[in-house]
Amino acid sequence: MAANKPVQRRNLRSAAAEADSSASSAVVSPVDSPRPSASSTSLSSLASEDNKDLSQKQYPKLYDTYGNEFVPPDFTIKDIRDAIPKHCYERSAIRSLAYVARDIVYLSVTFYLWNKFVTLEYIPSKPVRAALWFAYTFLQGLFGTGIWVMAHECGHHAFSPYTKLNNFVGWILHSSLLVPYFSWQLSHSKHHKATGNMARDMVFLPRTREQHATRIGRMVHELSELTEEAPIVTLIHLIGQQLIGWWNYLLTNVTGHNNHERQREGRGKGKKNGLFGGVNHFSPNSPIFENRDVPYIILSDIGIALMISILVFCGKTFGWSNMLVWYFFPYMWVNHWLVAITYLQHTDPSLPHYTEEEWNFVRGAAATIDREFGFIGRHLFHGIIETHVLHHYVSTIPFYNADEATEAIKKVMGRHYRSDTREGPIGFIKAMWRAARWCQWVEPSEGAEGPAKGILFFRNHNGLGVPPAKIPPPTSS
Repeated sequence: MAANKPVQRRNLRSAAAEADSSASSAVVSPVDSPRPSASSTSLSSLASEDNKDLSQKQYPKLYDTYGNEFVPPDFTIKDIRDAIPKHCYERSAIRSLAYVARDIVYLSVTFYLWNKFVTLEYIPSKPVRAALWFAYTFLQGLFGTGIWVMAHECGHHAFSPYTKLNNFVGWILHSSLLVPYFSWQLSHSKHHKATGNMARDMVFLPRTREQHATRIGRMVHELSELTEEAPIVTLIHLIGQQLIGWWNYLLTNVTGHNNHERQREGRGKGKKNGLFGGVNHFSPNSPIFENRDVPYIILSDIGIALMISILVFCGKTFGWSNMLVWYFFPYMWVNHWLVAITYLQHTDPSLPHYTEEEWNFVRGAAATIDREFGFIGRHLFHGIIETHVLHHYVSTIPFYNADEATEAIKKVMGRHYRSDTREGPIGFIKAMWRAARWCQWVEPSEGAEGPAKGILFFRNHNGLGVPPAKIPPPTSS
């Protein structure tokens, strides 16, 4: 495949063993919802089309953005489950609570030390104090992200075998970070059910070629002819994404699917993603949810209201300038890490996306990537960056068993397992820029016909990697 610039290729981790595509496609739950339902992500409730056998389909050569040839996964969910040691599925409430306690100790000790010693009495220099308080916001943001991840464990019931304990702890932890716990749990479970599905995914769904052309005011056929996007434009987009991306998602569903008219109870009639489109995580009438979800949405909103009340009380008691430094700046760091982690788990030049016709659960879960963030990722963030592929196949496995389970499934996934661990934490930060420059929209490989048109890859007009397909302009009649 020709490219405007030399195609950059990447070594993907692989194992020698290949899955037997004739194995039974057992239905196994990757995510438990608050209660089983046809709309939950419990694989035991998935419709048969979500696990449809596509292994007999033949495709021409497909190429990811790096120019590597792509072949759809050919293993089954049963292959994945059977490869994981049985003890990896075991969950300990005591161990999980100990991790929560540890993160709270980190937050509390840091708060005490800074308020006790980073003062005019001990540090006369104002610039030094300012630098130390900036460090405080950064550290508390890391520890707060750890709390977020433990609530994420609760939402997937990987925290413990006890549903009520999981939901109680998750509701407390997420509410403390202004996250609507049950609302997020419900939409996030649907993301797990439809990862990589262009019609149903709920998280970081990329724009199609047509959507990207509309966004920048161009015709579809012009994208392959555009000059390079200025790096400053990419930077502004990244800054906006990191600053307001999380709340934009909660309030407008900005990165989720926009097919709400298909909501089976009619909740999506006339509703579209956008600030006033009626699609958000706070309204009990949102088409993200179903009628029987209403009590959970209200409970989520109560948690947010209680936390806001606590913050208002503290602001009036201790001063809003103190609260800005004590809570809100660290809170912004938490949101930054959350968006960065999620973005890079699902956005990479090597990852495909699928139309509904070519999607199944196995393919969607493989359309994710593991990265490396060193001590911060493995210790403070509880490995959420390093073991995300495994998490999409069996998300009830607790994080402290995820490394071992990941090594086990690599032998099944073979070349379909993707990771980018180059340069560790520095590489993780660099990947944000690379993804923003390389991954602007998705489209089929050039010349794709039939089923191959349903497997989409990232493309860009920056001259990076495989160029966009050349589409002739429409002829006037």
